[in-house]
Amino acid sequence: MRAGTIKMIFSIFMAAPGISLVTDIVVPFLFKLLGAVALWMVGGWLIGFALRLLRRMLNRGNLDPTLIGYLLNILGALLRVVLVVAILGFFGIQTASFAALLAGAGVAIGAAWSGMLGNFAAGVFLQIFRPINSGDYVEAGGVEGTVDEVGMFVTAITSPDNVRNYVGNAKLFGDNIKNYSANSYRRVELVAQLDNSADVAQAIALLQAGLLQVPNQVDGKPGDVAVLEFSERGPRLAVRPYTHTANYWQVYFDTNRMIVDVLGKAGFPVPRIPVAMQGSSTN
Repeated sequence: MRAGTIKMIFSIFMAAPGISLVTDIVVPFLFKLLGAVALWMVGGWLIGFALRLLRRMLNRGNLDPTLIGYLLNILGALLRVVLVVAILGFFGIQTASFAALLAGAGVAIGAAWSGMLGNFAAGVFLQIFRPINSGDYVEAGGVEGTVDEVGMFVTAITSPDNVRNYVGNAKLFGDNIKNYSANSYRRVELVAQLDNSADVAQAIALLQAGLLQVPNQVDGKPGDVAVLEFSERGPRLAVRPYTHTANYWQVYFDTNRMIVDVLGKAGFPVPRIPVAMQGSSTN
């Protein structure tokens, strides 16, 4: 009798509308909510673990720390978006429209920021391939000077007249890059103009001796002095010392001064332009 009474009371309790709502809706929702929280925690931990592992791998390479941080932040954001979509699907929410919304937003942002994204992509390739580095003397993007910083969107270059220029990475990477610091030394291109009456052999010997007095040249790499071409004034000598980029302008100016001093002290005449006078005849 007692067992039957308990069974009847339990059946009445379960048949109540409020209890049915709890058992049919609230309890399954709570279980799904707990599952979603667990999925978010486990997924977040796995994403963090993967990003830490990837950071260690990238740090072993020659990538800039700023670039590594940008790439990992972007990858982490994308993975978390995927995790959110997976959690919504776990709740039974249709994610097709949500994915389409994200795709449309991505297209709109890409169209609006096409220039910025192009500069960012070029900045990534500049960091990976390293055609230029901070401190290099370059000619790129219509600017010549010393690289101060290779950023993610722009590169800062200080020109010889001490003006800082900011060049978009897309323009810099898409143009020809001339890196004067890539090699251990470079050649200084100078010309000494002689008069038609000058002794070329003597001038070459004097200039070769004078080059030995110019400081900060490359050891074991003597400068070149040779006949370059002929002009209406006379022979032109190529005077070409070799030096590091950091000493380029010092060697340039010192060699020019040496040419003037050596040829002047040796009594070489000033080059003149020959003028032909045509006489007139009278009848």
